[in-house]
Amino acid sequence: VQLQASGGGLVQAGSSLRVSCAASGHSFSDYSMGWFRQAPAKERELVATISWSGGSTYYVDAVKGRFSISRDNAKSTVALQMNSLKPEDTAVYYCAAADQYAAQGDLIKGRVAYWGRGTLVTVSS
Repeated sequence: VQLQASGGGLVQAGSSLRVSCAASGHSFSDYSMGWFRQAPAKERELVATISWSGGSTYYVDAVKGRFSISRDNAKSTVALQMNSLKPEDTAVYYCAAADQYAAQGDLIKGRVAYWGRGTLVTVSS
């Protein structure tokens, strides 16, 4: 699976931004997907995950209620809608996939099989 993220940019605090990830390869619906981020001088961290069907999602506390992850299996895409952005959300955002048929719990545990190239999100105060 090859992943390509897009949609980053510079926004003001309190605004919204949507980042997307396009997957190439077969059987996108077999893969649990997620978003991670890495802020300057910090380790990469999990943001959100979504199950194969999209019926189950997981968010870290820092983004719960503000971010929403979704997927379109027909288009092989996964998106992260980010609302009420804060300066501390500034980071490079990466989409990621678990192993084929693996549950989203693998991503929550950091077991990422495929990484996309990141997209930079900068939130100004």
